[in-house]
Amino acid sequence: MRFKPALFAIPALMLSPALAEPVAAAEVEVTRFHTPESLAGAQPGPIALAVGNGFEGSDLEARAWLDAVGAALTEQGFTIDPEATRMARVSLTQKVFKDDQSRSKSGVSVGVGVGSGGGYYGRGSGVNLGVGLGFLLGSKKSRERLVTTLEVVFEDAAGSHLWEGRAQTNLKASAKDAQTAKLAPEMAEALFTGFPGESGATIEVK
Repeated sequence: MRFKPALFAIPALMLSPALAEPVAAAEVEVTRFHTPESLAGAQPGPIALAVGNGFEGSDLEARAWLDAVGAALTEQGFTIDPEATRMARVSLTQKVFKDDQSRSKSGVSVGVGVGSGGGYYGRGSGVNLGVGLGFLLGSKKSRERLVTTLEVVFEDAAGSHLWEGRAQTNLKASAKDAQTAKLAPEMAEALFTGFPGESGATIEVK
């Protein structure tokens, strides 16, 4: 069984060269999950990219984040192949908070276990991204903060999860570091730093 080519599956040769360049590091909180059994199927090799939750109606946004994840995976020895029999599903959550509210971050819950169709992270966290966020980013006097959560799940041909990771940042909404062009490659690189990572451990990558 093979996956249908993802809408934004990017061959390695199409990845922007700029994404491979070092990026200035902001503080990124990273958590990864896997088991010894699932990890055997998550080793570097061919993998497809697939759009997950959070990109509805935003093709350019999805491409930017998929490019970033593809570049980070390539650095770890993976080959981006739309015909691969496993996929890396990329999801994004972005929420804007008042400065004093953002300390609680996004409130994404963490569960347990690797399974088919399930996952470590709680569902129901949508993307509050659009006209409102664009206005905030353009406001010179904005006091809001942008909490961004990037999630990547490796799935095999049966839909079982092989590896899951989450990267999260909490930035001033109007900051240049919060713009997708800089934020996406930075968070993707942090997410795969030291891949596969210690299961269940949360680290800060700068």
